[in-house]
Order: sequence, then C-alpha cells, then structure tokens
Amino acid sequence: MNYKFLLVLLLSLGFMSCNQNTDKKVLYLAHTLPQTHPVHKGIVAFQEALAKKSNGSLTIKIFPDGQLGSEREVVELLQIGSVAITKVSAATMSNFVPDYHVFGIPYLFRDKQHMFETLEGPIGKAVLQKGEQFWLRGLSYYDAGSRSFYTANKAIKTPEDLKGLKIRVMNNQMAINMVNALGGSATPMAYGELYTAIQQGVVDGAENNPPSFVSSNHYEISKYYTLDEHSAVPDVLLIGTKQWEKLSEVEKNWVQEAANESAQAQKQFWKASVEESMKIAKDAGVEIIIPEKSLFSEQSKSVLEAFQKEHPELADIVNKIKAN
Repeated sequence: MNYKFLLVLLLSLGFMSCNQNTDKKVLYLAHTLPQTHPVHKGIVAFQEALAKKSNGSLTIKIFPDGQLGSEREVVELLQIGSVAITKVSAATMSNFVPDYHVFGIPYLFRDKQHMFETLEGPIGKAVLQKGEQFWLRGLSYYDAGSRSFYTANKAIKTPEDLKGLKIRVMNNQMAINMVNALGGSATPMAYGELYTAIQQGVVDGAENNPPSFVSSNHYEISKYYTLDEHSAVPDVLLIGTKQWEKLSEVEKNWVQEAANESAQAQKQFWKASVEESMKIAKDAGVEIIIPEKSLFSEQSKSVLEAFQKEHPELADIVNKIKAN
C-alpha cells in the first residue's frame, strides 16, 4: 500500500498547486472497477457532462482499476480530502452510514421501476444526505443490477429446490440469513475461489447479477440461472464534503447536474451489459428460469423481521419504501 500512499500524496500536492496557479479545478475520482464495466462508462459520462457544463473550468481525472485502493480505502481518502469522488456499493457504505443497510433487504423493491422511483425520490435523496455527517455526500445512485441464483446441476424453480444446496454468498449476515431462510445452506467464500468450488462440487451454486455471472465465466459450469432477483443493492456516486465545500455554489450545481445526467446514462450502459450477458449465457446452453418471485419473497420475510428488530431506527425507511 506504500506506493498508493505516495501516489495519493503526490496527487494531493498536484491538486493544490493546480488550483493555486490557474482558474481551473481538477477533481480526482477513484474506483475499483475495470474500464470495460458499465459503471465506469457512467463515470466517463459524468466526466464529460461536467467538463461541458463548466466549459472546461471544472474537470474530473479518473483513476480506475483500484489504483488508489479498495472501495473502503478510497472512501476513507474522501473523508480526509485526498480524493474528491468515488463510486461505492451501498453495501460498503452501510459501514459508514447505517441507513444504507436497508438496501440489502431481500425483495425490498418490487421491480426496477419501483427501485429507481424510490432512489431518485425523497427517500433515496434523504439517505444520500445522511452521509454528510460522516464527510461523505451522496450525489446519485447507479444501477448495480439484481442478484439471482445460479446452480451447476439442479434447477431452482421454487424455494423448495434450494433445500440441501450449498450456495456461495458474500460474507454478509443478511445474505447468509436470506439463503438459510429459503432452505439453502449459505456458504461464505472468497469470490476468487468460487469457479473452482462450483467445478469441484464444494458448493452447488451461487448468486450474482448477469454481467458478473458471465464475466466470471461461472456460466461455463452452471447449467441453470434462476432470475428471482432477490436483492438489488445500488452503487452510490460520492463526493467528500472536504472537497465539496471548496466548490462555489455554481460549481456545486454543475457537479450535481452532471451526476444526475450520468446516472441516467449509466442505466442504459447497465441494461446493454445485461442483455449482452444474457445472450452469451443462453448461447452457451444455460437454462434461464423465470420463477414466481412471490414464493421466494414470502419465505424470506423472516429476514426483514429480524432486520427490523435489530435496527428499529430504520424500520420507518423500510415501511416508506414498501408503501412507495
């Protein structure tokens, strides 16, 4: 990590000298994804929109591929002002701002339309603003897709089909509780070990969104993909308040407007990626199953009940989302 520390230090010094000697400002944006990813493409749209709005006086320099550290490390760089902007999963943000835990609840959103009406409306905007007390201002949400089950040898059409199956999940308590509530055996495991684990039968399957299912090559060894869409945890475009407060009101408006525009563009990049991924999976012989989602959501209600008992202060947000 020493080289990353030195790079961040040099960037910080460069940022200060640039702003002292010219009227132009450069905001550094770091994230962990490859440049082929639809989220990176959304970030490029953000970069282009801001440059256009400011006529080049306020620009973004992007550092992709984890050049400046992990999601959590980059968020911490935002908090101290060394980096201005990042993209982070709402799951990672929940470690900083508890309200983001809500977005991990299984079957929270009825569909994609309900999800974005919630995120882009008063409920979602209120959560974005909650981060300011932790030096993190949310700008907009990006689509990170919906996670669904895939298995090597047994089709999952109802929750009963999960019984006896070992399903790899992230090391996240809500994900573990969900799979166990549905009758499966949740098996936390590093993502990098998963291909071999499925291939050797250590686990029977896993769960993820279509682009990840294909980019990981898991479609090569998983014959069934069940689109139950049990969770839809969004990404969040963040700016550190230390950098935000250095901007004029006009510059703040440019940044927010560019972020909003990029969020709409990113949805289309994500949609295209999903369509391409699904075609690759189908062409490879993967059976795509469209289940009755209500069967799964009904059986996973215990996860929501446990969450509301553990986080009574967040029950109001959940109820507003469900009623939205």
